[in-house]
Amino acid sequence: MYKLLPLAFNIINAIKMKILIIDDEEDYCMLIKDFYSSRNCETQMAHTLKDGLPLLEIFSPEILFLDNNLPDGSGWTFVDTILNKNPGLRIHLVSAYKPETKNISSLDKVKVWEKPISLKNLAEIIQV
Repeated sequence: MYKLLPLAFNIINAIKMKILIIDDEEDYCMLIKDFYSSRNCETQMAHTLKDGLPLLEIFSPEILFLDNNLPDGSGWTFVDTILNKNPGLRIHLVSAYKPETKNISSLDKVKVWEKPISLKNLAEIIQV
């Protein structure tokens, strides 16, 4: 029986959900990263679009948290492009205030959140 435990542990670790956070609020990113790391998720974070967008291809996450107001641009303007390149990606748009979303043609494929996101909601995101 004990010989199966390492195998089961390796299988669980091999299927970690990957989550990318692109947000300029470093403390907010760390809270989300710590929350998901404690739930066996692999999490990467970036604080600018310049650093974050290349991680979509390199890291290949299943879930993306994308802030709107970033130092180098509006994250939400990239939603359609991101979904065209990553059609299975689950995008969660976050902002301290709810900006206009009418320019996002793929709005039916994303979830919009106002900060802060509750721990209950964070847990539900990975259960879907």
